[in-house]
Amino acid sequence: MSEEIELVKKLRKMTGVSIIECQKAIRESNGDINKAIEILRKRGLAEAAKKAMRETGEGIIASYVHTGNKIGVLVELNCETDFVARNEEFINLGKEIAMQIAAANPKWISKEDVDEKVISREKEIYAEHARKSGKPENAIPKIVEGRLKKFYEENCLLEQPYIRDTTKKISDLLTEAINKFGENISIRRFVRFRVNEE
Repeated sequence: MSEEIELVKKLRKMTGVSIIECQKAIRESNGDINKAIEILRKRGLAEAAKKAMRETGEGIIASYVHTGNKIGVLVELNCETDFVARNEEFINLGKEIAMQIAAANPKWISKEDVDEKVISREKEIYAEHARKSGKPENAIPKIVEGRLKKFYEENCLLEQPYIRDTTKKISDLLTEAINKFGENISIRRFVRFRVNEE
């Protein structure tokens, strides 16, 4: 029993989720901490989806200027209340996202923001490349799908692996924050400047 208590404490420290939910996840995963995290993340996604419908009328403008002052980022991170907007952890989340943008240079926030013409062009390029390299025609749709997924990971902020923990996407980071603060949190817009870059 004391082993379960230790696992619950560890899981709570790692996720910030309530002790009762951690205990349920540990029991459901038969003491496997990684499976327990996955269970909580799946549940968190369901809870976060409910909160994602709520309006985010408060927030902050976070900034990051990279060492050497050659790259700078401004990002608008929104939440529901001024109380959360003034929270140190929320402010740090904004800084982390700004740093992510500086490092990974996304072009859009989400997959939904990518223009359909861009997606069509990319699909054509991937299909043509697969054909030229001799791939069978029936394998091309799957190849195109895989390359498009990679395109989203490279160009869409929410799909990008988090620079501090590549097992998480930026969307996972937001979901964790939504669960922690109990409010909808969203990235409204960002701008990334680099010296001598249009």
